[in-house]
Amino acid sequence: MICPRCSFQEDKVIDSRISKEGNSVRRRRECIKCSHRFTTLEEIIPTELYVIKHDQSREDYKPNKIRDGIKKACWKRPVSEDQFDHAVNNVQMEIENLAVRDVPSEKIGQIIMDELKNLDHIAYVRFASVYRQFKDVDEFINEIKSLKKSEK
Repeated sequence: MICPRCSFQEDKVIDSRISKEGNSVRRRRECIKCSHRFTTLEEIIPTELYVIKHDQSREDYKPNKIRDGIKKACWKRPVSEDQFDHAVNNVQMEIENLAVRDVPSEKIGQIIMDELKNLDHIAYVRFASVYRQFKDVDEFINEIKSLKKSEK
């Protein structure tokens, strides 16, 4: 690693900690030259994935879009940070486990909705209303009725 203070290229690792999910490692480092301490994050680089949009255009898979979508759906809901992180990780793992390079956006949306349905029903309906582009109140009501039926 290059020291952010003096740009020297040698350091020593003082402490390493694995994340709760086990998919990243935080390391405390100290520069050998100037003794500056800094933290690095080591993560697994996922395989290259592409999203096939509704219009058949192709774009890079961006995990932050999933995080942002779930965050908006869970806004002001009683969802803890751990539950939120767990849901995001579940969605990302499921997408990566599809073992395909090109993932249709419809599939990603469905995976997110399935996860939100288990996490928080209001967050689920919020996400579904945007994802499915509800046109009127009747579509909301129908979705809520189907959600109640699936609970029973």
